[in-house]
Amino acid sequence: MPAALSEIDVRILIALQEDSRLTVQELADRVGTSPSSCWRRLKSLEETGVIRRYTALVDPKAASVGECVFAHVTLDHHSAETAAIFIDAVRKRPEVLECYAVSGDADYLLRVAVRAIADYNRFLEEFVFQLPFQVRIRSNFALKEIKFETALPLGGTLGA
Repeated sequence: MPAALSEIDVRILIALQEDSRLTVQELADRVGTSPSSCWRRLKSLEETGVIRRYTALVDPKAASVGECVFAHVTLDHHSAETAAIFIDAVRKRPEVLECYAVSGDADYLLRVAVRAIADYNRFLEEFVFQLPFQVRIRSNFALKEIKFETALPLGGTLGA
């Protein structure tokens, strides 16, 4: 487990969440440290897993994958084996962008991205209904995106 983040580490993370394409020099200038110190801190954040990876955010509508579906999945039989099979299968599906084990009425919450409703129906038929056990699924289609953020609130704005 990584040690507590320093103020400089937090500034590095905030800057990278805004623009992950910054050079080390630009990042160092932005956070107020030397490039060599910034590079060492950056490498440490990567090696300890604080920074998981670097990626580009693609606009779903512009890429013609604009339908967002939230699927609430309940396994009818609960066992470690059933859960492992489900989790392994979900990880292999590219249209499943996120999967969380959750409390409440469902066991899992999936965020699924598809081009059209027919593609979601195909996802159900070819994947969910082919699982070797029974599941119940409740689907909610996103009508409109109100807020979408990927940056964690690291700058002392929690609860603000």
